[in-house]
Amino acid sequence: MVSIAAARKLALACPEAQEGQHQGHPDFRVGGRIFMTLWPADRRAVVKLPVADQQALAQMDPDAFCVRGWAAQGWTHVTLAKVNAAQLRLVVEAAWRTVAPKALLDRLPPP
Repeated sequence: MVSIAAARKLALACPEAQEGQHQGHPDFRVGGRIFMTLWPADRRAVVKLPVADQQALAQMDPDAFCVRGWAAQGWTHVTLAKVNAAQLRLVVEAAWRTVAPKALLDRLPPP
C-alpha cells in the first residue's frame, strides 16, 4: 500500500519534475507535460505509459492497474492500496520517461 504522500514524493524525485494542478487534482510534469496525476479522495494515481506497457500491467494485475477513459493515450489508473512503493516507483519512472524531453533523457543513464 502506498500513501498519497509517498506517491507525491516518488513523482517529485524524478529529474526536473514539478507539481501543478489539473482539473482540481495534483499533477506532476516534466517539460510542461503531465506524467502523473493524483486522486487523493480515491487513493489512486493515473500515469502516462506506452499503450503496450499499460495493457501488460492491466493484464498482469487488474486489481492494481486498469484502463478507463483516455486509455488510448496511455493513461493508466493505479490503485495505491494494491501496489507497493517499489512497484509504484517503477511505474512512475516509466511514466516520467514517456513524456520527458529527449534532451533531458539523453543526459541520463538508461533505465
